[in-house]
Amino acid sequence: MRRKKKNIVLEKVLVEDYAAEGKSIARVDGKVVFIERVVPGDVVDIKLLKSKKDWAEGYPLQFHSLSKERTEPFCQHFGVCGGCQWQMLPYDKQLFYKRQQVEDNLKRIGKIELPEIPAVLGADETKWYRNKLEYTFSSKRFIPENEFVKGDTNELNAAGFHAKGLFDKVVEIERCWLQAEPTNIIRKTIADFARKNNFSFYDQKLHTGFLRTVLLRICETGEVMVNVVMAEDDEAKRNSLLEHLLKTVPGITTLLYTINTKWNDSLYDLDPVIVTGKGYVIEKLEDLQFKIGPKSFFQTNTKQAEKLYKVARDHAELTGNEIVYDLYCGTGSIGLFVSKLAKKIIGVEMIADAIADAKENAALNNIHHTEFFAGDVIKICDDAFFAAHGKPDVIITDPPRAGMHEKLVKKILEIAAPTIVYVSCNPATQARDLRLLDEKYVVTKVQPVDMFPHTHHIENVVQLKLKS
Repeated sequence: MRRKKKNIVLEKVLVEDYAAEGKSIARVDGKVVFIERVVPGDVVDIKLLKSKKDWAEGYPLQFHSLSKERTEPFCQHFGVCGGCQWQMLPYDKQLFYKRQQVEDNLKRIGKIELPEIPAVLGADETKWYRNKLEYTFSSKRFIPENEFVKGDTNELNAAGFHAKGLFDKVVEIERCWLQAEPTNIIRKTIADFARKNNFSFYDQKLHTGFLRTVLLRICETGEVMVNVVMAEDDEAKRNSLLEHLLKTVPGITTLLYTINTKWNDSLYDLDPVIVTGKGYVIEKLEDLQFKIGPKSFFQTNTKQAEKLYKVARDHAELTGNEIVYDLYCGTGSIGLFVSKLAKKIIGVEMIADAIADAKENAALNNIHHTEFFAGDVIKICDDAFFAAHGKPDVIITDPPRAGMHEKLVKKILEIAAPTIVYVSCNPATQARDLRLLDEKYVVTKVQPVDMFPHTHHIENVVQLKLKS
């Protein structure tokens, strides 16, 4: 029986190029090595985590020289918390590699004919760009090796983000650059009050503790929604904490709390309770208003969402006479955004609560030529449905990261709308679906849009036309 080699270290390896999903690549003796936390041009020692015949994975053990492409990260928590993996890359280089990721996926996985792929539509603001953020309160603070002292009796509680790859340990965040103030003030106010009054922080393994998470929405309209999630229904603790928060941070327009005693953090089946305010916030895209509740889905980068939706609207090439089907419509944001140029909008979404939000948003904006339906597109879009509502001239689809179900792709091929606009947050699954759609469609336009600066994530909008 052959024993696997352990603790393999490759010395002084030149990182050659970017791969995907935040990893770069090097080539050693004909083997491709995927490496985290490095930049093309770095020279590093690599410790291998996996080693196969043709490829391997590893992480940098030591840097011998740094790439000229590097820049100094602006966040003190870079490399420790699980976010903003690309702060060491100048923003123009981030956009360069994101475009490369889109092109590689569409060519390698899609294997279809493509038009020229333009530069990524980048963000004008690369800090404070998120309208939604969630902080975790944990009884287990993550301590980096360089800060650990044997016998250290420092405070174990933490308020911040999960350490990379660890579900039960949280990095204590001093300042987060993802969301505008009062985000840091709110997090610190809650954590400081809890510590001062000996309120317990949540233990992810034991499922015990009082304070669990806080979810923040800070909108371009200036409205601020805070939902404090607690794992114990303790009225005295809750009231004292929430009263202190309102007194200390007067900018909160809506405050809610949610009691979550489940083993997971999902809130879809729980009922947030309004403490003060409307119980929701209003966000704007162009001249449209959107009502966002504590459980609503909405694009987390408002300004870039406008760019993304403008691209989708342009790709739809509407003249005012078209019936548009908005699949995976969520709260109706894309359909409503393009509605001025359409004859009718038909939105379909599995989640009933999202459809309720979509109907409210249509009413809020006095848009009356829209209809929204909760259910499975495959089951809803039958001959009787088309007879009642008309067949689509344009299909807009914006699926989750997993892409479209194969049955839905087949349904779209069956419907054979003249134009499809495919909005994707995962170019790899988009490429897979485009390969299937190639049976009847040709890709005529591609436009990547950066929604999440300093991360490897990229959105991509594709226009498809029915083959003649």
